[in-house]
Amino acid sequence: MAKSINKATITVIKPGPLSLIQDFGRFGVSHLGLTQGGPVDDYSYSWANHLLANPVNRAALEITLGQCTLKVNDDCEMAVCGGDLQATLDGKPLANWSTFQAFKGQMLSFGLPKNGLRAYLAIKGGFDVPVVLNSCATVTREKIGGLTRDGEACQSGYQLGFTKHPLAKHFRPLCVTFRYTPDYNLPVNLRVIEGYQSEQFSELAKETLYSSLYTVDQNSNRMGYRLSGESVHSPDISLLSEGIALGAIQVPQDGQPIVLLNDRQTIGGYPKIGCVARIDLPRLAQAKPGHQISFSKGDRLGLQDVWCQWARFFGY
Repeated sequence: MAKSINKATITVIKPGPLSLIQDFGRFGVSHLGLTQGGPVDDYSYSWANHLLANPVNRAALEITLGQCTLKVNDDCEMAVCGGDLQATLDGKPLANWSTFQAFKGQMLSFGLPKNGLRAYLAIKGGFDVPVVLNSCATVTREKIGGLTRDGEACQSGYQLGFTKHPLAKHFRPLCVTFRYTPDYNLPVNLRVIEGYQSEQFSELAKETLYSSLYTVDQNSNRMGYRLSGESVHSPDISLLSEGIALGAIQVPQDGQPIVLLNDRQTIGGYPKIGCVARIDLPRLAQAKPGHQISFSKGDRLGLQDVWCQWARFFGY
């Protein structure tokens, strides 16, 4: 079949450790045992699409740990936001949190993380990828979504399709102001909304959580961030498995907290002291192994209001 004159591509030359196609996530299917997926740093993902005036939920590329190279086969306008992975176009540095133009034959490369862990690459109009159960979000553990529909991460030779679009002759990049660009090298404080199971934890256990410093364990991933530090005494009780919310803080018997993220299991039975506020999760998602993490008790209504303001700004 002949290629449509409106279709264009970018070729994956080197995929890096983990490069995934993501939209905002797959919802309404947890009863099937399928988790939401989507960008673990939805703040950066949303800014990348917003800078390009893309409608919400457009597919973008989440690049973890860099070391990724792409060949531009057709002229296009893109944006890169999130962790500073030292992006370059034909060897020339690209400004992070900014739009840029790329032309046929140019090479777009990402190096090792300098600040943060994950970058989000969006393209004008979004990448053209298949949808499975109302989303293209890639969940490798569940083998769903992505370019091949079976949850496979990007591989060398993959073609990322998009719709051709006109480029401005006198292009001026749009950038996110420095007031809204996080420094991912700073320590992270996570505000906690306590849940009903927090009543099962002693006051000493909760005080331990809020007064201790933790570090991100190397066995952290899109499913959850394991933290190492002062042990939080977990109640020795038997709990029925139940649905798990995004950001839930599980405390297994070893007392080391686990913050569950986008690729979490849909149900679980470990005691949960509460949830990390949704607005704080993007900062955690950019934390590297060894990064310092602390917890503080949050105000549910206030944090909900802040997140709703964020969601309205981006049009969710």
